[in-house]
Amino acid sequence: MFLLRHINYTKLKEQKANAITLMNLSFGIMSIVFVLKGFTNFSVLFLFLAALFDRFDGVVARKYNIESDFGKELDSLSDLISFGLAPALLVYETSLYQVPTVGAVLVVFYVLCGAIRLARYNVQEFDGAFYGIPITAAGTILTFLVLFANQLPVLFYAVVTTILMILMVSNIRIQKV
Repeated sequence: MFLLRHINYTKLKEQKANAITLMNLSFGIMSIVFVLKGFTNFSVLFLFLAALFDRFDGVVARKYNIESDFGKELDSLSDLISFGLAPALLVYETSLYQVPTVGAVLVVFYVLCGAIRLARYNVQEFDGAFYGIPITAAGTILTFLVLFANQLPVLFYAVVTTILMILMVSNIRIQKV
């Protein structure tokens, strides 16, 4: 009871968006754990949950006027795990493992392109549009396509992963929805 009197509730309120971001990151980590254990369906589920939480952290930050540089950086780090590393490992484990060297190279370059995309976004002034496809969109597309891994050839996943990598680092202007 003594500690409750010393909690600064204003500071807790300011952390709402960061808590949502950390849920995104937690789901991304759980996705990786499940893909490593061979439970790809759970991995997909956790990535879709990460996408849902990622959608709302910025909304909450803007609604409560609690946007911060810390929150922006935390969001990018979370997105790199949840929509960079996790989908890349997922697509490798479900399809690209069939071509181990090419698959590993694609996984590395997909994650690197995602990191470049996020770093570029963080240093640019936002003018209402994205330049290059957001990593969240790329990761969600890759995750969705994994649902068809039994029906589609490995070449399809290699091509789609390559296209998504290129689109992330491209200068294509995409209006924010």
